[in-house]
Amino acid sequence: MLQIPCPWCGPRDETEFHCGGQAHVPYPAAPGELNDHEWGEYVFYRDNPKGTRAERWMHSGGCRRWFNVLRDTVSYQVLAAYRTDEPRPAIHPSREEAGAPR
Repeated sequence: MLQIPCPWCGPRDETEFHCGGQAHVPYPAAPGELNDHEWGEYVFYRDNPKGTRAERWMHSGGCRRWFNVLRDTVSYQVLAAYRTDEPRPAIHPSREEAGAPR
């Protein structure tokens, strides 16, 4: 089972959390000027990288607070968890992501 470290409650089982999708997606600067296609892209289209991804999570079975998680989409390993008012932490790429030989 995946362990997610809530910044307020500490590590808990993934069953206590709900994923809210990609983190750090800025709200449109002029939402009234977007057409239907642009709104559709904002609402439904997200990055889907192979490797490190920043996601929003809510501790629904605990403190009910939102926070961000850096997670590797290949191994599902949680690399970092941080509050929404904190900057994204710098994570050193793995040897595979850096292109180093195995």
